[in-house]
Amino acid sequence: MTVEGAECGLYPDQQWEKEISVAMGIFTFIVLGLYWAAPFIIISEKMTATAPLISAAIAINIIGVFLHYGSDAQKYFTLKYRKGLITEGFFSRCRNPNYLGEILIYLGFALLAQHWLPFLILGGFIAGVFIPNMLKKDRSLSRYPEFDAYKANSGLLLPKLIISSPDARQSPQT
Repeated sequence: MTVEGAECGLYPDQQWEKEISVAMGIFTFIVLGLYWAAPFIIISEKMTATAPLISAAIAINIIGVFLHYGSDAQKYFTLKYRKGLITEGFFSRCRNPNYLGEILIYLGFALLAQHWLPFLILGGFIAGVFIPNMLKKDRSLSRYPEFDAYKANSGLLLPKLIISSPDARQSPQT
């Protein structure tokens, strides 16, 4: 079982559980297929990456996998047992650690490809999918009274390193 398969079976994402039309399925398949540009370039080009670049790409990818799947698991199991705003763990300083992780995963592949196309595709996903989804999520979470304090003490995508109020570290429902 792959990591993706483990995520689907152990902590499914409701966004991927919705039924869609055949046309939308084909469109999604094609769009997600763009992620394969970097691996294709890596295996088809005659370039060889340097050891430091390979090491950096692997480290970035591993950190990305950890953030993406760890935060998805935390979100699934927290919301399964307690509805509300998640302000601890992976989400304590970053409101979207799952998106940050996914970006890092594909950034690692783009670095290895040493080609502009994977960076362009990743930038397109960030601008066209991830940022709109993050802003939509923020609008949805704004219904919680503690969201303003949480937003002030966490970054949208990158972790906020300096917290302005110590109370923001505590979950309001613990």
